[in-house]
Amino acid sequence: MWTDVIGALPGTVGFRPPVSESSLVRCATLLGHALPADLVSLLRESDGIEGEYGDGLVWSAERIASENLELRGNAELASLYMPFDPLLFFADAGNGDLFALLSRIDRPDVFVWNHEDDSRTWVAPSLAKYLEWRQTGQIEL
Repeated sequence: MWTDVIGALPGTVGFRPPVSESSLVRCATLLGHALPADLVSLLRESDGIEGEYGDGLVWSAERIASENLELRGNAELASLYMPFDPLLFFADAGNGDLFALLSRIDRPDVFVWNHEDDSRTWVAPSLAKYLEWRQTGQIEL
């Protein structure tokens, strides 16, 4: 479903092979919480999606775990920014800003974290809309 929908959108994307169940379990275990259902469903079809210019439309499960652990555990970042624990980063904008779902609240909204001013701004009502709007240029960065 996901690869068909995303593949039909304008622009070029690169799909990866599906994630293994063990990688999904490892990711959730390392993070200390389950991944949102839509993200799991997408990763089961493609363990990450790369945009036309190499930007990470959706990271692999391994990168989701490593990036979030780094951001949550970095003492220097903790002194500069609000806590990252409420967010589950899953993609980058290619300019330092990151896209996130909520990590522990069952709500499908997508937010963008601005690395310059630490703002967290709503950008889409769901992962599917995020992908559509990102590919059609409706999310401006």
